[in-house]
Amino acid sequence: MRDSDATDLAEQVEPSTDEAALPAEVNAVIDRWNPQGGALIRAMNAAGEGSSVDFYAPDDANTTLLRTELARFEPHIDLADPAAVKITDPAAALILFDAGSVLGADMFALIDRLRAADRRILLAMNGFHAYQDWRTTRARNLELLADRGVTDLDILAVSARLSAAARAADDSALLDRSGVAGLHAVLAAATARGPVDGAQRRAAVLSRVLTDTRARIDEQITALRSGTDTARLREERIGLMAERDGGRQAGLAAVRSQVQLARVDLTTEVGAMVRALHNRSRAELDRCDGAELRAYPRRLQQAAGELSVSVDAVIDERVREAARRIGTAPPAQVRRDPAPRVGPDPDKRHRGVEDHLMIVLGASAGVGLGRLIVAPMSLVPALDAASFPVTLLLGAGAAAWVVRARRRLAERNHLSHWVSEALVNVKAQLEQRVAGVLVDAETELAEHVVRESTARAVAVDRRVTELDALTRGLVAQRPAQLSACERDIAVLDQW
Repeated sequence: MRDSDATDLAEQVEPSTDEAALPAEVNAVIDRWNPQGGALIRAMNAAGEGSSVDFYAPDDANTTLLRTELARFEPHIDLADPAAVKITDPAAALILFDAGSVLGADMFALIDRLRAADRRILLAMNGFHAYQDWRTTRARNLELLADRGVTDLDILAVSARLSAAARAADDSALLDRSGVAGLHAVLAAATARGPVDGAQRRAAVLSRVLTDTRARIDEQITALRSGTDTARLREERIGLMAERDGGRQAGLAAVRSQVQLARVDLTTEVGAMVRALHNRSRAELDRCDGAELRAYPRRLQQAAGELSVSVDAVIDERVREAARRIGTAPPAQVRRDPAPRVGPDPDKRHRGVEDHLMIVLGASAGVGLGRLIVAPMSLVPALDAASFPVTLLLGAGAAAWVVRARRRLAERNHLSHWVSEALVNVKAQLEQRVAGVLVDAETELAEHVVRESTARAVAVDRRVTELDALTRGLVAQRPAQLSACERDIAVLDQW
């Protein structure tokens, strides 16, 4: 709550002609240093019918604390228990609700009943310190009241916790911002019992207001002579000077460390993905027939393209994570290289000594197998001559099967070696892909950090300049302010 808000609340108490009992210069000093005290004096001089205040509020700790804080002010305001309220009693009514809530149907019904009974209604929202948007909530509640034709009611913003903190710290400015003193002044005006509740009580209130006003002036004089305000500004300036680079060095160091960490993580991830592809390829080669073996280089190229897409997704996620840890925006565009190439197709396998040896071994094994099969035919003289060509045919067939099986096995081994070499090349290309993306990302992230740190450095320089100007102004105005404070003290002392 601003100091001007407290003054506005105090101005709700209408002045009285009895206020002339104080000289005009004394009233001016009180209004300048202690607006709530001036409002309280006017409330004591106001005319009206005597009565307590009917208190409608939730039964919680904040309400109890507000009761306690109001009880510290003089004159004492009697807040009646809502359970004992009679609508026919000609009393003022204080309705208290939470600063974060919007008025509902039950609250409007209560306001309508009190207005029908010709009550003077005061509305207050407690605990505004806990809500940053309390002004918006207050404006919304006033709009709702206006929609129902209630335009003569205002809503006072108070905070019992701020009032308690102000008393603990002996901070008069914080007490004014709490709004509790302003609420007390309005309540005092609403419950005044004539020009005076007794000369002795009025004198006691007047003495307390004058003492409080003098204490506030003395507090300001002490602060001016000790240079507390300029010391605070200098401390803030020293703190800002420590951040004059806008966090550029720390930001760039964070960029370098995060990029290095991302490079290590991505290199490890790429190696794991390539190994998984290699293991899958070996398993597929073991199940391939001749036609599938010949078409396998195209399948491996397709698998490498799919792997590059997966690697790109991992790279994007890791770059975003690095940007989040640095505290800046991720790069808008990431470089996309073409899919890695597995290299030229494998060379045609050349036949060697092993192939010729397998032909001989296959023919030998086939002839031996054929002779074993036709051995019973040799026992029959008529079939002995026919056993020889059968043996040759069986030998040729066995030799052809062994040669074909050996060729397929050799081609599978040959292709397996080619896959291993091709995946080594793919891994190198993917690691180069990672390195290129991270270099671009590091450059862009560093640019983000430099731009943000430059903006912060400019703001720091601007604030330092403002602090220097404020310090010079305070030092220059201090003699005049001390003189003004001493004149106000003299006015109070003369009365």
